[in-house]
Amino acid sequence: MSSKERITFTKDNIDTYLKALAKEYRRLGGRSLPAEIILIGGASVLINYGFRDMTTDIDAVIRSASTMKEAIDCVGDELDLPRGWLNEDFKRTSSFSPKLVQYSSYYKTYYGVLTVRTVSGEYLIAMKLMSGRQYKSDLSDIIGILAAHERRGAPITKEMISSAVVDLYGSWDGITETSRRFIDDAIRGGDYSRLIKEIKQEEMATKDELIEFEEKYPGRMNAENVDNIIDQLKIKKRAMNNKSE
Repeated sequence: MSSKERITFTKDNIDTYLKALAKEYRRLGGRSLPAEIILIGGASVLINYGFRDMTTDIDAVIRSASTMKEAIDCVGDELDLPRGWLNEDFKRTSSFSPKLVQYSSYYKTYYGVLTVRTVSGEYLIAMKLMSGRQYKSDLSDIIGILAAHERRGAPITKEMISSAVVDLYGSWDGITETSRRFIDDAIRGGDYSRLIKEIKQEEMATKDELIEFEEKYPGRMNAENVDNIIDQLKIKKRAMNNKSE
């Protein structure tokens, strides 16, 4: 495994890489073409909260001159980062909304040419609900965000989340029943410190089960049926546990 495959991003090194990116973009002519990047996903969680240590790439909305792509590649090569270390791939997913720019918050400006914004609070929760991946960190991130705001004395309510969902996506229509039940149960339960540990364990177990499923049935799993597969695996697991009791 190469060093590029092992790289992870933390709050501290994200800052370093963004500074290097701004410097390279400016060198390539960005002085007269200021750029803006809106960080979402794991990078936004890292910058705004303290419950996650790392992410494996940086998802963003990039608003810049075309030389930004060259700057990203140059910084990646110089600092031995994986190709696509900063990318807009999530724009092809259901969690993307063109209104993310409107509901983002200012973070920093680097070298006078690169402004960085982030998504946080109820808007980040809305994105995580829309994605709702039970095998990633979406659900534990939601609990972590709720816990962080509760500790700050500024709790996020279901009404605030509902408004954010409508602001970004127009309605709850695109959010799965699983995600809807999850957020209702989480807010109703309220013990976020306990819940986040349970959810992280479930996410790890689900990821392992999906890896095993893919090994047994290669090519059968896709984005459209993964939730159904997870549900069937959970039913099978419960049946086996009941049988052993």
